[in-house]
Amino acid sequence: MTIKDIARESGYAVGTVSRALNNAPGVSAETRQKILEIVNRHNYEPNANAKHLKQQTNDGIALIVKGTQNMLFAGILEPLQQIIEESGYVATVYYIDEEANEVAQARRICTERKPHGILFLGSNPEYFTPELEALGIPCLLLTNSAASLRIRNLSSVSVDDMAASDTMIEYLYKKGHRRIGIIGGKPNLSRPSLARLAGCQGAMLRLGLPFDMEKQYAYARFSLSSGYEAMEYLLKHSPDITASVCHVRPDGAWRNSCAAGSRAVCAAGYFRHRF
Repeated sequence: MTIKDIARESGYAVGTVSRALNNAPGVSAETRQKILEIVNRHNYEPNANAKHLKQQTNDGIALIVKGTQNMLFAGILEPLQQIIEESGYVATVYYIDEEANEVAQARRICTERKPHGILFLGSNPEYFTPELEALGIPCLLLTNSAASLRIRNLSSVSVDDMAASDTMIEYLYKKGHRRIGIIGGKPNLSRPSLARLAGCQGAMLRLGLPFDMEKQYAYARFSLSSGYEAMEYLLKHSPDITASVCHVRPDGAWRNSCAAGSRAVCAAGYFRHRF
């Protein structure tokens, strides 16, 4: 039995099976359990030599994900890997810290693996310069626009963060919320975080809602505990908020508001999974 057989029987992509076997992040407990049940049933043992040889091939597509606990991209990764593998390539996922330099990581990958292309899931455009062209392979930014970067081998698929945040504030306003907190990344280090903050502020100004950056904005990383702590900060500094817009880990914020016990705080975010 091979890893492809396990993927076929489980219904998951080869990349997902590989991450489950290597205990890598980005795989749900349910998915990991299902894969391991099949592995145990067939007494499958990974071939270390084959794995080493595979790592030296150049038939792969590298996916660099910012945030070691970033579940925002969990729903994107699996279909991406499926498409890549159906096209005859190997998808390899690399998780880096959300404040790390993803272009430096791309250079290391190209030196060690020589992939056919690189996808960046989450990125800081400040790291992207024309020097990226020296990699000699096509690169794709997801969530950020590359239009203004003018790098010949860099394309992008992005969302309008300002418009999305504006829509979220307006939605909460229509639901009767007048005191809204925001949980997000560091605006001075992350362009998406800055755009989302600007969208929220613009909507609040238009709707006549109060906003105090010191009291109504809490920084959080892509982790459950950080989202929880950010909501704790908001509840302490703005005890009258009734809702929060969470650009990172709304599940952590929601759990904190539930644990507070005294009242419920609505948590709206960018996530599709249930919690």
